[in-house]
Amino acid sequence: MAVTRANLLLLLAVVACALGVVTSQHKARKLFVELQKEKDQAQQMEVEWGQLQLEQSTWAMPARVERIAGRQLHMQMPKSGQIRYVRIEPTGGVSVQP
Repeated sequence: MAVTRANLLLLLAVVACALGVVTSQHKARKLFVELQKEKDQAQQMEVEWGQLQLEQSTWAMPARVERIAGRQLHMQMPKSGQIRYVRIEPTGGVSVQP
């Protein structure tokens, strides 16, 4: 009778351990699938970031900005006589040169 109880307890312990292994493997697989999805999303975001950087560099090209400033805002480059250079002296004074 004592041997049967010991066997029954051992059987229950083995079943509990087996269920624990199955549960932990299932969780590990779910987490692995989630990790793969996150990696895919990170890769897609890196591609999108590269595209946005390229788009930004295209929109900010100096020739494009100058063309829009001239056409839409009616701006023009100043003539040489209209340019003034402002220099800040180390002492804190300001000098204006033509």
